[in-house]
Amino acid sequence: MEALQEIVSQVSQLPSFWHGAGSVTSDVLAAIARHASGRRIRHSLETGTGKSTLVLSHVSEEHTVFARDDRGQGDSLSRVQGSRLLRRESVTFVIGPTQRTLPLFDFGHPIDLAMLDGPHAYPFPELEYYFVYQHLAEGAILIVDDIHIPTIYNMFCVLREEEMFRLLEVVGNTAFFARTSVPLFDPISDGWELQQYNKRRFPVRDEMIPVTMLDRVKRVIPRPAKAVAKRFLEARSRAR
Repeated sequence: MEALQEIVSQVSQLPSFWHGAGSVTSDVLAAIARHASGRRIRHSLETGTGKSTLVLSHVSEEHTVFARDDRGQGDSLSRVQGSRLLRRESVTFVIGPTQRTLPLFDFGHPIDLAMLDGPHAYPFPELEYYFVYQHLAEGAILIVDDIHIPTIYNMFCVLREEEMFRLLEVVGNTAFFARTSVPLFDPISDGWELQQYNKRRFPVRDEMIPVTMLDRVKRVIPRPAKAVAKRFLEARSRAR
């Protein structure tokens, strides 16, 4: 652990403008090391690359980085690959836009830690999450960076109410979740009405969206009464 703390210290001393794509803070780097050292990290992945990659290369037995070649547009990839602080033997780089590389990637094993810090425009964060969440092992750490950006914040709001995850902490603009033992939400089905975020907000209240009288009634009926009514209607339907 002392050796890891020394790595975090050295990475933190790199200038904030070390590359042009923006860097996580020293507090976030310390939090990454703290959460990662709490369990064995056999396989991990990261979208985007930077100082976090240097730290993760020392806590993961096999770390996969999905990143664009941004030479001349931030130079994050070349800075990471050329750093003496990178433990190269533990890292594999998958070069290209994550919108193309993640759907084609053969995971082959559960992921113990994932950090999402790729493209931030809608719907790209959700796209990354979709292809990653179904491979997270129970107890895995999911790190979501830049939650102060509205598109990322939207996803953060959904995840912190998602039963598959437990919010561990928020450090600066970075959220840390743990994968719970709740069964995987089916990635090829629907079931939107089963998710807590939707349960608590349906139907949407927006002046642009018409609300029927039935919708208004649903809002005031207690959830137990709804369940009783649903069972009654199902039993009546089967009796016909």
